[in-house]
Amino acid sequence: MIYLDHAATTALDPRALDAMMPFLREGFGNASSVHRVGQDARRAVDRARNDVAALIGARADEIIFTSGGTEADNLAVFGLTGGREDNRRHVVTSAIEHHAVLHAMAHLAELGYELTIVAPGPDGHVDPGAIAAALRQDTALCSVMLANNETGTLQDVAAMAKAAHDVGALFHTDAVQAAGLVPVDVQALGVDALTLTGHKFYGPKGAGALYLRRGTRIAPTQRGGAHERGRRAGTENVPAIVGLGAAARLALEDMGLRAERMVVLRDRLWLALRAVPGAHRNGDPERCLPGHLNVRFDGVDGEAAVLNLDLRGIAASMGSACSSGSLEASHVLLALGLSHADARGGIRLTLGRETTEAEVDAAAVTLREIVERQRALSAARSG
Repeated sequence: MIYLDHAATTALDPRALDAMMPFLREGFGNASSVHRVGQDARRAVDRARNDVAALIGARADEIIFTSGGTEADNLAVFGLTGGREDNRRHVVTSAIEHHAVLHAMAHLAELGYELTIVAPGPDGHVDPGAIAAALRQDTALCSVMLANNETGTLQDVAAMAKAAHDVGALFHTDAVQAAGLVPVDVQALGVDALTLTGHKFYGPKGAGALYLRRGTRIAPTQRGGAHERGRRAGTENVPAIVGLGAAARLALEDMGLRAERMVVLRDRLWLALRAVPGAHRNGDPERCLPGHLNVRFDGVDGEAAVLNLDLRGIAASMGSACSSGSLEASHVLLALGLSHADARGGIRLTLGRETTEAEVDAAAVTLREIVERQRALSAARSG
């Protein structure tokens, strides 16, 4: 199998698994217990918190462990608005957010908040000026992702965060696709909250984190105990947290080399595919994640292409793994201004650290054959 769906999830790094194993066996203590077994678990959680903080330039006490990106996004949206002591009832986001943010924002609207959704340009960039224009004196929160999960397009989050702060609003960014893959520095970004999750950078599923700038008020979205400094109740998933910490530490060690290699391979793949008549690349080809390539081909249905790739041993996707099985066109590609048919044609190919030149070349040849075959079948049916 040639795996080109790393944006959906990555394989667990064996070194992260090795770090987890003692806490799946003899080190099974509850990190909130005062006895030795519990305190061993507490020390392991604290080490992981330091490692995650180091990955994004944060302090350890600014890291809240969660079950993943969706929970962290929900905690940010509901917790930051619920934690405000003023009466601000306006929120802002973009049309290309992950549904973990979009649906949370929509629920705020159901609760009486006024919601403004800012559209991106055709290259997938959300204009910081458009965000600034959408902000108001009663805006409580603005949330715009750092890197899009479908196109890989990177956003100017620092400019948007500054604009939000200028009107007294808080700013959150979903960095699930960026953290661990490209340098992320919460100080340079100036955000109040940031979401990440381990399984996007070779950590375990079920372990994520929300960065919360020191001094920022947040209302817990689940209650029951004083875990995570009273910000997220629930017994810590020690093995998964340890794996997340190990993956964060490993990502920080070789991030630059991995990114350079993936850029070369991604560009090699696009060079082969762009030779196909009617080939298009979705999103900004320059300001994007190193391993993301989102393409479409005139007259070719993305779902059919992805299914045929799978039959030939290549794993790819149409877009967000959380929307797989949906018959709807990608909301991200629609927001870029594509027609419904063109948005249904999007194919996401995302590379990882183990992807090889041979795999990229084989995928290009196979996808070109699938495109030609689909077009031939369409021509035969219409003729």
